[in-house]
Formats: sequence, C-alpha cells, structure tokens
Amino acid sequence: MTDKPPRKTGFFEHYEELIGTWTRRLRNRQQAQDLAHDTFVRVLETDAATVEQPRAYLHQTARNIAVDDFRRAERRDAKERATMPPSASETGDPEQFMRALQLAESVERALQELPLNCRKVFVWQKIEGLTQAEIAERLGLTKNMVEKYMIRTLRHLRERVEAP
Repeated sequence: MTDKPPRKTGFFEHYEELIGTWTRRLRNRQQAQDLAHDTFVRVLETDAATVEQPRAYLHQTARNIAVDDFRRAERRDAKERATMPPSASETGDPEQFMRALQLAESVERALQELPLNCRKVFVWQKIEGLTQAEIAERLGLTKNMVEKYMIRTLRHLRERVEAP
C-alpha cells in the first residue's frame, strides 16, 4: 500500500454552482471565473481533506477572497484619490463644483430611498471609516449582514445615481 496524498474530492462538483453564484453577485462572469479559480487554488494549497462540507467551504473561501479583493481595491482607490489634482472647490472651477454638488445631491436622494441600516452602514464605512466589525458591533449584526447591506447600498447607488 502506497501513501498517496489525499484527494480533494467533493470540491469540483460545486465548480459550476460557484461560478453561477458569483456571476450573479459580481454581475460579471469573467470575474466569477477568476474568483472560482483563485478559490480552487487556495483549496488545493490547504489541507482540505478534513473538510466535512466542501460546498460551504468553497463558498466561504470565495467570499473571503472577494472581500479581500474588494478591500485591496478600496485601498488602491484611496491612494489614487490622494494623488489626484485639486478638486473644483480648490481650483475655483464653478462648473466642476456644480457638477460635484449635483452628484452629492443625487447620492443623498438615492440614500434616502434605502432602509435606515443600509444608510448607516454606508455612512459609517465610507464617510466615518469604520470597519465592518465595528459597524456590526454597533448595530448588533453579523459582519456578513453588514456586508450585505453595503452591497445592496452600492448596487442601489449605481442604479440611481448618474454623474452629471
């Protein structure tokens, strides 16, 4: 009898489901396929032989990777904004300043259409800089629920707010 490495069975049967789930969430099949690939790479690099629920493990791993990617993108965007040229209010460009005001008003109107917890999560995370864990503690929710509120809010803003 030879010692063979344990097979990672049970995972691959959920591949299409993982892609379908994340295609709906991300609204982009290519990104979902990339995420599924990264998920399987991570699973194959770990000792997943002891995993009792491969489907749940895959989805949680994908969620963790997606959240990490989102956070990295947020940090990158923040760095880019920090190196941007001065805003309209600083340069004295009245047209650009008015466009910024109109955009802010559109965002405010769109936020008012959402439930209170969605608004709180958005303001506390995007404006006050709180972490999802801090927001979850304040609201007595799970971090997962806070993330769902943020996703719902961002989708709503994308649908409702048009840059002037």
